[in-house]
Amino acid sequence: MASPSADPSLEGATMSIRLPAPRACLLSTVTILALGASPAAAQDQAEGVFQMLGRIIFGTGTARVAIDTPQAVTALEQEDLDRKQAGSIGDILKGVPGAQAAGATSRPMGQAFNIRGIGNTEQTASEERIKVVVDGAPKFFEAYRLGSFFADPELFKRVEILRGPASSTLYGSGTIGGVVAFTTKDASDFLAEGETTALRFKGSYATNGEGTGIGVISAHRAGNAEFLAALNASTDNAMEDGSGTRLEAGDVETTSALLKGKWTLGDDGDQDLTLSFARTDGFLNDGPVDQTTGTAGFGTHDLSVLDDTLTATWHHGVAANDLIDLTVQLSYGKTDTSKRDFSLAFACAPGRSAVLCDSDYGYETTSLKIENLADLSTGAWENYLTTGLQLSRQERTATSIVGPLGFHPEGRDERLGLYAQGEFVWNDRLTLIPGLRVDFGDRTPSAATIAAGGTSVEDSALSAKLSMMYKLSDAVSVFGTLASTERMPTLDELYSAENGQTPSLNLEKEEARTVELGATFQREGLLADGDSLLLKTTFFHNDLTNLIISNTDAGAGAPRFANVRSAKIWGGELEASYDADWWFASMAYSNVKSRDGGTGRQLQDTPAANVALTLGAKLPDRGLTLGWKAYYYDGITNYTTGTDTVNAIGSSDSFDTHDLFVTWGPSTGVLEGFAVNLTVENVFDATYKPSLMRENAPGLNAKLSVSKSVTW
Repeated sequence: MASPSADPSLEGATMSIRLPAPRACLLSTVTILALGASPAAAQDQAEGVFQMLGRIIFGTGTARVAIDTPQAVTALEQEDLDRKQAGSIGDILKGVPGAQAAGATSRPMGQAFNIRGIGNTEQTASEERIKVVVDGAPKFFEAYRLGSFFADPELFKRVEILRGPASSTLYGSGTIGGVVAFTTKDASDFLAEGETTALRFKGSYATNGEGTGIGVISAHRAGNAEFLAALNASTDNAMEDGSGTRLEAGDVETTSALLKGKWTLGDDGDQDLTLSFARTDGFLNDGPVDQTTGTAGFGTHDLSVLDDTLTATWHHGVAANDLIDLTVQLSYGKTDTSKRDFSLAFACAPGRSAVLCDSDYGYETTSLKIENLADLSTGAWENYLTTGLQLSRQERTATSIVGPLGFHPEGRDERLGLYAQGEFVWNDRLTLIPGLRVDFGDRTPSAATIAAGGTSVEDSALSAKLSMMYKLSDAVSVFGTLASTERMPTLDELYSAENGQTPSLNLEKEEARTVELGATFQREGLLADGDSLLLKTTFFHNDLTNLIISNTDAGAGAPRFANVRSAKIWGGELEASYDADWWFASMAYSNVKSRDGGTGRQLQDTPAANVALTLGAKLPDRGLTLGWKAYYYDGITNYTTGTDTVNAIGSSDSFDTHDLFVTWGPSTGVLEGFAVNLTVENVFDATYKPSLMRENAPGLNAKLSVSKSVTW
C-alpha cells in the first residue's frame, strides 16, 4: 500500500506504526514483524507467536493491528508457514477461519481457494470473487479442473487473508469472497543490524508420499542496497489415506527460485526501489487429467507448469510533505501449463474430448498500479486518504493439436480501476473507513473465439463500502461494514462454448450487498502477570443477485453460463487466542450457510462448519515450542447451484483430525543457527473426506525440516 508502514517489504525493518497507546504493551506481538531480522532473533522471540489477532495487517489501508481492523483478517507469518511446512494452498489455509482449499486433497496442482463459500474447483469466476496477489501483483490461472495457484510456498514469508467485500476498494470490484495476499522473502529477514551476509540451508522430509525438499538462501547487504537469492527443489509421490488406499496424484517435481533486490534512495532515505522475480517450475508425471477431483474417467497425463511473477515497486514517502506518500508498481505475471502423454490419447477429438489432447494453456497479466496516501490529520482527528489508479491487461491463450478449445476460450481482458478510501480516526475511539471504486472493463475475444460466436464486451462495475469501529472501553470494541459491489463476467463465462452450447454474451453483472457486524475483546493479566486474551467475532450476510452459474443442463443451443436470480450466504466466525509466558491456546470457528433463491437449496461451494483448537507450551530458555491442534468438522449436504441434485464434491460427513508440532531453535551454543520443525498430521490416521473435495484426505504424515543459518 502507499503508506511506508503498509509496505510489506518493510516488515523486517524498523517501523513507526500508529498504534493506540492503551494497547501498546498488550500488542507487543507486533514485534513479530521484526523476527526476520536474524535467525537468532526468531529463536529468542517465542512469546506472541500464536497471538494472531495481535499482528499487523497491511492489506486494508494503513497498517493496523488485526484486532483493531474493522474486517475479518488473518496474517500468517514465517513461523506459521515453517510450522505448517506447507506444500499447498490447503496446508497454508488450514485452521484459518472462513478460508480453505477446494479441489484435491493431496495434489498441489489441483487446489483452488474458497472464502466464506465463494470459490470452487472450476474457478471460472474466482479471479474476480477472490483476488490473489504476490507482492502486490495480480495472479490468476484457470484451466479445466486444474486449480488456480502454482507458486512454491517456500518462496513466501507472509500470507494475509482478508475476508469479505470490504477489500473491493483497494483490490477490485467484485471481490465478494476476499483477498489472499502473498509476500516473498526479503534479505533483511536473514540479516541483523551490522551483518552483511547470511546463508541458510534447509532440508525436509515427509513420510506419507516420501516427499523430500532442499533449499538454500543467500542474503547480502551493501550500503543502501540488499539482495536475496533463493533456490528450492522438492519431490512428492502419491500419498495414502487413513485406510492405506493410494490417492491418485502422480509424482511431482518442483523447482523454485527467487531473486530480489531493494535500494534505499534519496537524501532523506524516503525512497526505495524493490525489484523481484519469482519462478516455480513444476512437473507432474503420470497424474490424473482431472487434477481437482481425481476422477479416473479422464485417465492420466504428464503436466508441466511454469509460473513467473516480476514486480518493480518504487515508493516515495516525501518527508517534507504529508500529502505525498506515493507507490508505483509495475508487475508482470505469467502461468503456462503444458499437457502431454495422455493415457487415453486415442480418444482425443474436437469438442469435450479435446481435454485428452496434447495442449497448452496460459495466462499473462501486466498491471500498473499508482497509489498515494495523504495525511490530512488535524486536531483530535487522524485523517488519511488513499487514492489510486490501476491498469491491467490479461491475455488468455489455449492451443491443442485439434484446434481451439471451447472450454478454455482465448481472449484479452483490459481493466482500468479508479478508487479512493478514507480512514478517519477520532480521539483513538471512533474509526470510519469509507471507500469507493469504479472499474471499466473491455473483454476482446481472439480470432478463434470470434469464429465460435464471441464478440467484444465493454462494461463497468462499481463498489462502495463504509466500515466503522467504535471502542466502548479499553477492553471492548464493536465494528461493522456495509458494502455493495458488482462483478463483471470473466472471459471464461462470456466465451466458453462446447457441446453445442453458445457463448454467454448477455450475462448480467453479479451484485453483492453485504452487512458485517462484529465485536472484539482484549484483556491483560487475566490469569497471570503478562498474559493476554484476544477475541474477535464477526457475523456476515451476503445478498447475491444475478449469480453466474454453469448452465450445462440446459442442453445444446443454450448459453454455456446463466444468471441465477438470487442467492444468500451468511454466517459467523470467531477467533480467540490466549498467550502467557509458558503456554498458549487458540480457537478459530467458522460456520457458513447459504441458500439458492430459486431452489431453496444450499449452494454447492458452502464449506462445512468447523472449529480449530490449539494448545501448546513454550520453553524459551531452550528454544522449544510444542503443541497440539485439533480440527472438528460438521457434516454437510450441498446441492449443485440452480438444481436439486446433491453435489458429491461439496458434501461430506462429520469428522475430526489431530496434529502435533514441535519447533526447536537454540539461540546460543554450538547449535546456534539451527532450526528444527516436526509436524505430525492426522496423528490417529483417520480416514475422511473434507467438504469441497471429492477424494479422501491423506492419512498419518510426519513432516520434518532442519535448517542451518550462518551470518557474518
